[in-house]
Amino acid sequence: MRVRGPGAILLRLSSWRLHVESYTCCIHGGFYNLSQTNEYRTKLPLCSRRKTVFSACYLAKPQSCLVQSTCQNYAARSRRPLSLSAAELVQCTPKSVQPYLRLMRLDKPIGTWLLYLPCTWSIGLAADGGCLPDLSMLALFGMGAILMRGAGCTINDMWDRDFDRKIERTASRPIAMGDISYFQSLVFLGAQLSLALCVLLCLNYYSIALGAASLSLVITYPLMKRITYWPQLVLGLTFNWGALLGWSAIKGSCDWSICLPLYFSGVMWTLIYDTIYAHQDKRDDAVVGVKSTALRLNEQTKPWLSVFSAAMLTGLAVTGLHCEQTLPYYTAVAIMGAHLFHQIYTLDIHKVEDCWKKFTSNRTVGLLLFAGIVLGNLWKGKDPSETKETLDTDT
Repeated sequence: MRVRGPGAILLRLSSWRLHVESYTCCIHGGFYNLSQTNEYRTKLPLCSRRKTVFSACYLAKPQSCLVQSTCQNYAARSRRPLSLSAAELVQCTPKSVQPYLRLMRLDKPIGTWLLYLPCTWSIGLAADGGCLPDLSMLALFGMGAILMRGAGCTINDMWDRDFDRKIERTASRPIAMGDISYFQSLVFLGAQLSLALCVLLCLNYYSIALGAASLSLVITYPLMKRITYWPQLVLGLTFNWGALLGWSAIKGSCDWSICLPLYFSGVMWTLIYDTIYAHQDKRDDAVVGVKSTALRLNEQTKPWLSVFSAAMLTGLAVTGLHCEQTLPYYTAVAIMGAHLFHQIYTLDIHKVEDCWKKFTSNRTVGLLLFAGIVLGNLWKGKDPSETKETLDTDT
């Protein structure tokens, strides 16, 4: 009887393991060089690896592994749920159109929400007691928010194309990458502003003049980051113009006792979320010479955000008093305050991912207030004097 030494047995086991690992890698997407690191295998759960190795022992030809892998991958893709995220919808459009959609930031709709929500607040507050907001006006302002946000982003990228190339997060923007030329972006900007003008002309004359007045802020905001450490304040003045415009579109003019506190609250809100947003780029901004509240406030960010939050909530309380709002409105304001407190308390200004998460959560803040306004109006019920006038008119 022939006896094998320990070294021969170990060599045989090592050879068997090499073949099994080769088959295992084949099953999960083709061959790779086993001299590389084990990064691929460490991504698989332990139980998954054991099952795979067991099944691999019964395979004879590498070609069958590739066929099986292809079939399994295809089946997995076919079972994948349909995704309707904005980024994936943009990816489904023709390649020639995608740079323009990304220039409008349609793949990142959070900015459009933050521009649109102050409009919904004022439209909701302007609704009669016991009534829902004007849905056609909400739709019209929604279209205007998409167009004006796109126009604002186009202007911003045209001004900042040299800065964007030097900042990691913005280097992939269409103008910075050269996907769209300066002239093409200028033509595209003209098209967006023309469509936005068509939306504006659907409103009354007072609102047309008021809306046109905001264009100076839209154009000059990108320059503010070169001049002052408070460009977020100018952005707040720009982004919350809809708080004035929505009321005038319904009522014919602004009631400043209501519109100004609401506008002020919106500006404070923008200072909160855009300061958080600016912390993502503070290192690159410091290198290229771009200014922001993130650089100005630095480690004192949280105390300042708390001051902005208190000012915002105060302005909303004053707005509610002048509008004779009811319990649901003040409940929503209180929930907003709790949300902002949690947002600021848990914020880590040194983590980009956490800053982005807190920034995007502000859509929930805006929707909470809108829900409170709508429910507060329904809680009021119809004004008895208005009901009497309606009955007299019918008679």
